[in-house]
Amino acid sequence: MSWFRRRRSIFDVFDEIMREFEEEIREIEEEFMKFVREGRTEVRGPYYYGVRVTIGPDGVPRVEEFGNIRRRAGRPVITDEIEPMVDVLDYDNEVVVVAELPGVDRDKIKVKVKDNKLIIKAEKPENKKKYYKEIELPAKVKPETAKASYKNGVLEVRIEKEKKEEEDGGVEIKVE
Repeated sequence: MSWFRRRRSIFDVFDEIMREFEEEIREIEEEFMKFVREGRTEVRGPYYYGVRVTIGPDGVPRVEEFGNIRRRAGRPVITDEIEPMVDVLDYDNEVVVVAELPGVDRDKIKVKVKDNKLIIKAEKPENKKKYYKEIELPAKVKPETAKASYKNGVLEVRIEKEKKEEEDGGVEIKVE
């Protein structure tokens, strides 16, 4: 029955994502064991790696990785900086970014808006833990309106969006 095709369900999509995730974890474990066998001492823990799977408004699943294990040239690399878990909320008039930075002192957090990206840097000097994340913002924003607050390990940044007429390069004038 070649004419009969099974539809892909959301469970098939998640099964595929989990297979890819398991393969990545296996590669990370192999790379780690290679470091151990070679006696390399520059690799020190702790190691953080996780994924978050969301379904976008277009119905397409998105996998976001976080932690201090990244992929470069297809290989896992352990970095000094932890990529925090981040949520980006796109509202009518503003963009809100929420990032988890547990145990960081407020004065050790640096937030910057540049080229429609939000850059978050933070550090905990007592245990040499560093956080770093660049977030592509979903809309053009006015950097001068950005406000950041930090409470209980959660950073929240609110930035007003540019109005449509500002994006188009002008302001419409009503004709009387």
